[in-house]
Amino acid sequence: MTVSQPWLQGCLPGIEPVSTARLSELPLLLAQRYRVERLLGAGAMGVVYRARDLLHEQFGDPAPWVALKLLNPDFVDITDASALLYNEFVLMRRLCHPCVVRTYSFEVDSACARTFMTQELIEGTSLDWLLCERPEGVSWSVLQPMAIGLLEALAHAHRRGVLHGDVKPGNVLLAEDGPRLFDFGLGRPMAGVLPGLAQLDRSRVKAWTPAYAAAELLEGAPLSVATDIYALGCVLYELASGRHPFHRLDALKARAQGLGRTLGRPAQLPNRLWPVLRQALSLDPGQRNIDADQLLEAFRKVPFRCRWSRFWQR
Repeated sequence: MTVSQPWLQGCLPGIEPVSTARLSELPLLLAQRYRVERLLGAGAMGVVYRARDLLHEQFGDPAPWVALKLLNPDFVDITDASALLYNEFVLMRRLCHPCVVRTYSFEVDSACARTFMTQELIEGTSLDWLLCERPEGVSWSVLQPMAIGLLEALAHAHRRGVLHGDVKPGNVLLAEDGPRLFDFGLGRPMAGVLPGLAQLDRSRVKAWTPAYAAAELLEGAPLSVATDIYALGCVLYELASGRHPFHRLDALKARAQGLGRTLGRPAQLPNRLWPVLRQALSLDPGQRNIDADQLLEAFRKVPFRCRWSRFWQR
């Protein structure tokens, strides 16, 4: 999901305005239960709305709001599109971690023939916003707990056999109590995990975010732990410096220009962490032999941990 505020158009290249005319075709009441209130954001494949769960409200829930994720109107008529959304639901259902957005249910509204899933509603902004506000990067006191939260989330997903597939600032929310990784729409289970899940043809869904996609992914290789590590490495570098490690070039162009050889340590990153982050950013998958648990251990070993508590707003 990409947050749809107008200021993102100038700050983040490649983000298109949301078509409110097409989104208005959605009924205000879905599955006779969820009252749609407003659009929260839209991305290449999905749109997310804030909605009120009328059943929970009827039973006195003081906070009956949820996030509803539906397919982008451009994907509704694609064969297996609803199955792609269901696969995302199944992957997220396997995860239970404070730094991963929780998913609740998969629903079908037969009246409008739309599938959707319900998730926890996070009151916060995206990491994109923070990076726009901090062009020089964030201090170590902000970077460390944020990095630890994201690494914990990715390590948990990998231990549960889930590959994210699209780790990037736009897929991280900043909640009151820590970061939240979300949008597993391009994710896949690891080999041997969820063997009954439908194997779908994704050839028409070319939605990798080029600046965060590893070179082998762009060359047609499947998702892997190493491709997720590369993407998160780019995010961590950006947090520490305010800049993408390869000037937002995709990994193939960065490799062709030899940018991996000239990459320097961000000023906000402690010296002892640069070797492991550089390894995560290797443009050669054979050299990117580090996992999320190893990165997490390295970040935890550096002193000066700070509590989360919205200190990133300072």
